[in-house]
Amino acid sequence: MKNTARAHTNIALIKYWGKKDADLRLPLMSSISMTLDAFYTDTSLLIDTEDKKFILNGQEVTGPAANRVFAYVERLQKLFNVSGNFHVISDNHVPTAAGLASSSSAFAALAASFVKAYNLSVSPKGLSILARLGSGSATRSIYGGFVKWNKGTNSANSFAEVIDEKPQMDLKLLAVEISEAEKKLSSTKGMKLAQTSPFFKPWIARNDEEIAQMEAAIKSNDFTKLGQLAELSASEMHAINLAAQPGFTYFANETLEIIKLIQELRNKGLECYYTIDAGPNVKILCQKNSCSNIKKYVKSILPNVKIVEAGFGPGITYLD
Repeated sequence: MKNTARAHTNIALIKYWGKKDADLRLPLMSSISMTLDAFYTDTSLLIDTEDKKFILNGQEVTGPAANRVFAYVERLQKLFNVSGNFHVISDNHVPTAAGLASSSSAFAALAASFVKAYNLSVSPKGLSILARLGSGSATRSIYGGFVKWNKGTNSANSFAEVIDEKPQMDLKLLAVEISEAEKKLSSTKGMKLAQTSPFFKPWIARNDEEIAQMEAAIKSNDFTKLGQLAELSASEMHAINLAAQPGFTYFANETLEIIKLIQELRNKGLECYYTIDAGPNVKILCQKNSCSNIKKYVKSILPNVKIVEAGFGPGITYLD
């Protein structure tokens, strides 16, 4: 039986950057995200096969990437006391490891496909916990719209929940794809190294305040406040990286050019804000009537970049 689940990627507006338990992927801070319609992963789990395989975008994958997927499925099998060889067949419509949160949609889709393949009764909350065991950000991709990941204190209370699954806010995201290349420093390594920064603990101490402010901005439909908070959170995260021992950055030269352009556009009265995850690609938060002008300005300084427009995406859906 084929069990195909679709999960959409998400972008953290209030960032998660650091684990207190690497095995359980428990975060040091809570986070808030926006699920995106333009980027998604379709995954099928076929069980009781002759061997184990991981097929991504039509090609069999081996090595560390495949081993991570196999270990994850086997972990879930052990949790639910089920067994069997399996094939994971995945089509990923997100550039992998380029700072566009490909793992969030990948492991959310795999968790959902696992549950369906074994005909398990699991609540959305439970599914978000299962997805988190594969990738921290995957816990948020179980839901659409605006989502909050509660950091929790253990595996049972670290899960995502909906803030607003069908928001009415006039909000668009322009993903400026500077590079689709895999990043040289993984998010896991970057998170660990960031904790050597003298600014890391003060940032953690601010988390509850920033979460509360973002929730208030969402509930009051305040695009300006949302953009300001998202830009602040991204700036804090990347400043901490620079101040680590040793310092590091995911930015490329083009990343800085786009940041500067966004600041210039705001000075001209064209309201927009940036957010950036662990990669060089910039996501521009704007309103619908500004999209075309912003794209034009970005193309004027970086004519070769790819710009993908995204709106609010849904939570987990099944295609079969």
